[in-house]
Amino acid sequence: MAMVAKIGLILLFLYRIQFSSSAEQPFDVRQHLATVTRYGVSKDIKENPFVSSNIPEQCSPIHLNLVARHGTRAPTKKRMKDLENFSAQLKSLLKDAKERGASLEKLPSWLWEWRSPWKGKTKGGELISQGEDEMYNLGIRIRERFQQLFSDEYHHDVYQIRASQIPRASASAVSFGMGMFSGRGELGVGKHRAFAVLSESRASDIMLRFHDCCKNYKAYRKQQEPAVDKLKEPVLEEITHSLAARYGLNFTIKDTTTLWFLCKQEASLLDITDQACGLFTNDEVSLLEWTDDLEMFIVKGYGNALNYRMGVPLLQDVILSMEQAIKAKEEGYAPGNYEKATLRFAHAETLVPFSCLIGLFLEGSEFEQIQREEPLKYPPKPPEKRTWRGSRVAPFAGNNVLVLYSCSGNNTNKYFMQVLHNEQPIPMAGCGGTDFCPFEVFKEKIAAPHLKHSYEDLCNAKVQEPECKSYTSKITEMFGSIFSGKTNNDETSSQKEEL
Repeated sequence: MAMVAKIGLILLFLYRIQFSSSAEQPFDVRQHLATVTRYGVSKDIKENPFVSSNIPEQCSPIHLNLVARHGTRAPTKKRMKDLENFSAQLKSLLKDAKERGASLEKLPSWLWEWRSPWKGKTKGGELISQGEDEMYNLGIRIRERFQQLFSDEYHHDVYQIRASQIPRASASAVSFGMGMFSGRGELGVGKHRAFAVLSESRASDIMLRFHDCCKNYKAYRKQQEPAVDKLKEPVLEEITHSLAARYGLNFTIKDTTTLWFLCKQEASLLDITDQACGLFTNDEVSLLEWTDDLEMFIVKGYGNALNYRMGVPLLQDVILSMEQAIKAKEEGYAPGNYEKATLRFAHAETLVPFSCLIGLFLEGSEFEQIQREEPLKYPPKPPEKRTWRGSRVAPFAGNNVLVLYSCSGNNTNKYFMQVLHNEQPIPMAGCGGTDFCPFEVFKEKIAAPHLKHSYEDLCNAKVQEPECKSYTSKITEMFGSIFSGKTNNDETSSQKEEL
């Protein structure tokens, strides 16, 4: 019996070794690039698998809201200039190391002749071909997944497409629309058709660029910058010392942050993972990723209620469009006479706050905390696991799809909604951790606590005149002053210039 027991223990031990090795995923730096992660890579990240609800057969989709970030883009002009400057800094570091007689045996050969891949470019920030492809295929997949919703002939009042005025967002909307409506027209071999993309001036777009218009948020973000830097500093100092010891170069913290930025750009845009990224260990990459995620949490996410509550105009618009779809269903509107989808394309600064508004990526009692406007704990530092990761929350082309369902039968709730994050069902803490939530519960438990706040009170409470107004309100005020005979010449001319 003792021998049998020993053999059993040995077999169990061997099984555990085999199981752990098969379950252990190899480290892929491209999955740890925070918000610079490509969409296709982000979809391959397997963490905390969620068992989605089975949508009842008697339920059918009647409306869809999409809030998406633009696809993969080039570095901005400023960041490309930073990389060009780093080329000179690298030469200086190498020269200094030679003069000091430092051992450079472990120094990668590519560093000696490195030049920025974006050297000489004068424009930046544009949607690149990978980004176009991400959005084009996203459009095709959503159309195929919700064929009932996208069976109507295109009309801009049936399928409304909106984008911020920033070119990479509008280009993403166009790429998406080309995929969604491919084969539906007569243009070219792809049988494309024309479609409208609506935008509002970035100076007044409180729907998709609310962060640009919110004076109190701008003040908060500026105030937080030194505090965020201080939180990140110990990690950056530790990694800088390690790099200097490993390669014999007198790296500074600024050099480390530039190398990390270069790593993210090379790995995401160029699929190069053995140059800048290769300078860091896997543990260092995880820590650098955490510093990015921490900053996103503090200045865009759950770190402050203002970060996401300034997105109330967008949430209001989502709720309104769904209520109008319910009215169309109840009153029996004919197909083609009501809106079936609202498709929005913007930025991480839009997607992250909106994800927080609807209570995604929360654990345990955190939902009750944000309802009480209590701050949440910071995302735990590696090696502890965390839900809040930029590579999942807001990668390039990241998106939330909110689908409204009409359900027949004896159920007291006739309308339900499901949230898909990056096309995968995701639990909503405010709906008891389910992804399929009665619409009235969503409105009462998740939306209502936020919607009791007005954008003007949140963003411009200390300002006599709101900093950002919609295009319509500007026209109304201007015409009102003209007809009342109380025109202020300076104010009117300024308004005309803006309009």
